[in-house]
Amino acid sequence: MADSWASSEGTRKSMLANKRRDTSTEIAARRELQSRGLRYRVDFAPVPGLRRRADVVFTRARIAVFIDGCFWHGCPIHGTAPRRNADYWGPKLAANVARDRDTDRRLSAAGWIVARFWEHESAREIADTVELLARKGTDEKR
Repeated sequence: MADSWASSEGTRKSMLANKRRDTSTEIAARRELQSRGLRYRVDFAPVPGLRRRADVVFTRARIAVFIDGCFWHGCPIHGTAPRRNADYWGPKLAANVARDRDTDRRLSAAGWIVARFWEHESAREIADTVELLARKGTDEKR
């Protein structure tokens, strides 16, 4: 365990249990969007060749939706800086945030609208914003 990124076996198990997709907030937001008659792709790479996947993608309207975890993406309200193994986690979490900004830039440059939300936001509020973007984007494509 000494060479591990985890400070304890319990921490290791907890971190490994974190899901990359289908978190409770993602599922709730997708259900809300679907109940409003919106159709989308899930866990989809919007731009071929760019190894970045959005949580929800509206291909026709060119909207990429990300629902970011507070710990992993540095939420200003709930994000924490781990005290144990700080030499590992500090750069790791900073790299996640930098990659998020790079993704935003690249998708925007390719003509996509990027919508980011935090996992603590309500599914209804996420769906309200995404629905406005999706309906506006679809109307403009007609």
